[in-house]
Amino acid sequence: MPTGILIVDDHPLFVEALELVIQGTFPNAAVSKATSIDSARAVLDKQTAIDLVLLDLSMPGTRGLEGVIELRTRYPKLPIVVVSALEDVRIIHEVMQCGAAGFISKSTRGPDLGRALEDVMSGSVVLPKGYQPPATGASGASDLASRIATLTPQQVRVLHMLRLGRLNKQIAFDLGVGETTVKAHVSEILRKLKVASRTQAVIEASKIDFDSILGGQRDD
Repeated sequence: MPTGILIVDDHPLFVEALELVIQGTFPNAAVSKATSIDSARAVLDKQTAIDLVLLDLSMPGTRGLEGVIELRTRYPKLPIVVVSALEDVRIIHEVMQCGAAGFISKSTRGPDLGRALEDVMSGSVVLPKGYQPPATGASGASDLASRIATLTPQQVRVLHMLRLGRLNKQIAFDLGVGETTVKAHVSEILRKLKVASRTQAVIEASKIDFDSILGGQRDD
């Protein structure tokens, strides 16, 4: 059976290079492409023959772990491998805590990238050579990432809007639901994040926001 792979990345040159590696590794692969999380959802909702998602972290409309968390919660059985130029140990650690199947650096050479993809498709977890999880000071952030990863896709969207300072009425309008539904989502978010208020939820979520870790840079 042909392998179905979805590339989620808004850098055309890298997407082209990655597609060439995929075709060289899996000659019968069916490659789909998306330039945002929204368009990735559209592809995944329409196609059932996707076996692997290769996801960039920095794209328009996506901040930090939000893309990883949303796709993981919406498609829990689908392997998602982050392919990024952001090689900070903390970033890799948080990505894996959110349930990714691996992390591949964009600086990985073609043959090594092909072998990494083969490993992923065989069920292995792939990580940069020599990677070691942070030895100290990471337990709190890891626990937080694990808690955020329990949110449903809709709860992730509500949390994102809370971070933007939206009121329940505004969130309800944007999502096309009732305020009662939004209040229920907020209550579940507070419970899952183990906090007492929406302000604390926003503060907690910001602790693993890559924008704050990287000073807002993109991984171009």
